Amino acid sequence: MITLLIRHQSAVKITRVSTTYLTYQAKTMATDARPKVFVTRRVPARGIDLLKDKFVVSQWDREDRIPPEELLRGVKGVDALFCLLTDKIDKDVLDEAGPQLKTICTMSVGYEHIDISECKKRNIPVGFTPDVLTNATAELTMSLLLATSRRLKEAMTAVEDGSWGTWNPIWMLGHGLDGATVGIVGLGRIGLAVAKCLLSFGVSRIVYSGNSQSKNAQEVNAEFVSFDYLLEHSDFILGCCSLTANNMGLFNAEAFNKMKTSAIFVNTSRGGLVNQDDLYNALKSGKIAGAGLDVTNPEPLPTDSPLLTLSNCLVLPHIGSATEKARSAMSELTARNIIAVFDNKEMPSRLNI
Repeated sequence: MITLLIRHQSAVKITRVSTTYLTYQAKTMATDARPKVFVTRRVPARGIDLLKDKFVVSQWDREDRIPPEELLRGVKGVDALFCLLTDKIDKDVLDEAGPQLKTICTMSVGYEHIDISECKKRNIPVGFTPDVLTNATAELTMSLLLATSRRLKEAMTAVEDGSWGTWNPIWMLGHGLDGATVGIVGLGRIGLAVAKCLLSFGVSRIVYSGNSQSKNAQEVNAEFVSFDYLLEHSDFILGCCSLTANNMGLFNAEAFNKMKTSAIFVNTSRGGLVNQDDLYNALKSGKIAGAGLDVTNPEPLPTDSPLLTLSNCLVLPHIGSATEKARSAMSELTARNIIAVFDNKEMPSRLNI
């Protein structure tokens, strides 16, 4: 079901058409001079409410991702595109949209789904949504870290299957944060927020690696170290960096072999950072103690993935920013990025390309 929102003076007319895609009638296109925006998914209403006052908004009004052929139909002739990280915005999409397309704004921090070089070539500004999901993702990172290190998946299974016996002083022992060394790969917005949370758990040391030293590291007394040093000395290792061509598969067999056998690995960044076959082997063989993942490659993770057979691996369905507050703020920021372009103002969050 697709919903078309058209404002006629003071009234809003909502037209619903029971087809997989809503095609504008030529009369509507001709009579409404406002710029046109296509939204590729059902999103929190705050962003749509902002847009519909100034734009003709068409939308793939479903919770499942838009099929490629519907995306091509949806972008045709629009002036702005409101997309998500599940949408592949490539040359074909840009060609189909047409030369009048003024901006692409994604409701995500990641932007690897967008052909940035093609956008740059066409002088199309790209907006994204950093900052507004930082705290939500940091919370989820801490949740995964605690759940994995304290073996909550195994403990819950023991309750459910009846293997929970009498209290046992050496049963279900986990790895606590108190006095631990935590290594953070990527001390950006989210990495720093996680580090601030860690301080209240009594960790003895925070180390981090990345392309360069962080100017904010002193806020959490974090030490800049090499990636190898971080792997070898950390009790907990957190993937908090963005995905680039240079760090694809960064966490592979070589990396896992350098970790402590008691190490806990958590990734809430991008699934492409991890070689999942190598992770499975490391967990299965006991080279590392456990892993918690909120991101995988692909997504969704196939139900026959060997990672799902492991008791020491906890996998979540990419819910790092899944709070009502964060997702509403992401929708609003995406809309404000679009509006700024048409108001000839600086985008609140423009990608530097």
